[in-house]
Amino acid sequence: MLIAEDLLLLLLDDASGRPQTSQLELALGGGVLVELALDGAVEVAEKTTVWRSAKVRPVPGAAPEDPVLRAALAAVAEKERSAQDLVQRLGKGLADTLAGRLVERGILERRDDKVLGPFSRTRWPARDSSHEELVRRALTAVLVAGSHPDPRTAALVALLHAVDRSHQTVPHEGLRAGEVKRRAKEVAEGAWAAKAVKDAVAAATAATTAAITAATAAAATGAG
Repeated sequence: MLIAEDLLLLLLDDASGRPQTSQLELALGGGVLVELALDGAVEVAEKTTVWRSAKVRPVPGAAPEDPVLRAALAAVAEKERSAQDLVQRLGKGLADTLAGRLVERGILERRDDKVLGPFSRTRWPARDSSHEELVRRALTAVLVAGSHPDPRTAALVALLHAVDRSHQTVPHEGLRAGEVKRRAKEVAEGAWAAKAVKDAVAAATAATTAAITAATAAAATGAG
């Protein structure tokens, strides 16, 4: 399972199959970039000035087995791009691609229906939630019980923090939402991986936050 697939399961409502954030594909794009960073397939170049965004580069010899990661690495290799640009590019159409894979594994179910007359929509309700529950338990141990995270769980926490969903993803009876969010922020900024990997993951999650902020601002401007 990819980090982006775990993230998709956490960000879909199990019963309705609808996304619980309007910025789902940006989050998934961040998930793919984070996974490439954790796998040592990409690196983030040092910023030469405060005015230029750090660029993401492929690591020579990297060859991910998963086709989604291979396609993402090919996009990184096309030219030097900022992490924010890549998060947007990698996220396009990714929700349907990953959901389709999860349907094939029996984890999600595809439902197509009509809304407002001729307009169609696709929903992805849960069919088998056992894997998602394992992921939630690992997240709960970190965010509620204070356990030290492994790099994969820490990266997932960082992504959930980027979309402001950490406190809505785990049960936290006895803890205020703000406490869970603070813990997620601490994990996202913590020393849970080697510096080069941590820097790349930090760039990817920061880019996800920036892309979501920009998209939200654009939507608000358009609505106004």
